[in-house]
Amino acid sequence: MTTLEAVRARAEHLMAAHLGDRTWAFGFDHAKTRAGQCDFARRRITVSRHLAVRFSDEDVDQVLLHEIAHALAGARAGHGPRWRRTAAALGYTGSRLYDGPVASELAPWVGTCPAGHEHFRYRTPTRPLACATCSRRFDPRNVITWSRRIDEDQSDRRATA
Repeated sequence: MTTLEAVRARAEHLMAAHLGDRTWAFGFDHAKTRAGQCDFARRRITVSRHLAVRFSDEDVDQVLLHEIAHALAGARAGHGPRWRRTAAALGYTGSRLYDGPVASELAPWVGTCPAGHEHFRYRTPTRPLACATCSRRFDPRNVITWSRRIDEDQSDRRATA
């Protein structure tokens, strides 16, 4: 676990070391399921404030190196060969996508499939979804049942009303 101040300091150090020219900025965002983002239009690298506090120092470095590799490889590189070479040269050892813990406690929608697997959504589910753990293809037998998580503040207000 780390602090946001430590993440900012580490980001500034790594960005200065690899991007050098100070034309890229760093910031935090409110993402709940992705760790970082490289915004080419704004020349800005961001890290999720919700996830950063859950990371170890090594995890923070890996997220930052992933995004710095995007900045160096260019907008068209995606997660292709050019990005992979750039990321490896920087010392990045992770995969192309973040697969760590998400801020599931912030998700207002919680779903359960018939087998009991839990699913989380940050936006209202608008169509039937089936559990991908139970079947790789949509199967109506594995449809997820959604319920809205009630916020403690909302339940307190309802109790006093």
